[in-house]
Amino acid sequence: MSLASWFRWNEPPNRISQRNPTEMVVETLMMELSWQTKQAEKQQRERENEYRKIKTGVDYGWLVSYPKQSYDISPGERLQLEDMCTKIHPSYCGPVILRFRQLIAEYEPEVQEVSRLFRSVLQEAAEKIKEEEEAKKLARQWNTKNKTGLSLATFKSRSRISPFISDIKTISEDVERGTQPTRRVWSMPEFRNAK
Repeated sequence: MSLASWFRWNEPPNRISQRNPTEMVVETLMMELSWQTKQAEKQQRERENEYRKIKTGVDYGWLVSYPKQSYDISPGERLQLEDMCTKIHPSYCGPVILRFRQLIAEYEPEVQEVSRLFRSVLQEAAEKIKEEEEAKKLARQWNTKNKTGLSLATFKSRSRISPFISDIKTISEDVERGTQPTRRVWSMPEFRNAK
């Protein structure tokens, strides 16, 4: 029995499982949400301690022990948020997190409001993605129309149009035949159709 079989040196290293980019986005965004929820809860506790300290004049903060996390998002809301996260393109994951952090810093929400802020950021990003997709679709349509439009323009430029020769009979021609044409007073020459 050789030592190599004991230490497994000859085995190829295990590859890290390749995950779907959508799963990575959902996991990253939901981790950000839970971290921001914990931070908001911590800030809320600190504000309550400051208020209690000001109200009573005594600091008992060293005596209090807090649970690790008392607030949790409901399972239904978590599923809705995860579903919204699946609609976010991986290239928008970073901007969504930055926008979420910016709103958290700006509003300093209560713990219960963090998930609503997160939802609003996800909706904003989804709308932006939808607008960009529509713009790309319109650009593609425009490009295909331009290609056909150019071919029609070159075709039309080859055909000659004579404004004075017409095979199409109109009512106005029938009416004009019965009357004598009046002389033009303007400086333009008069054109007559010789039949």
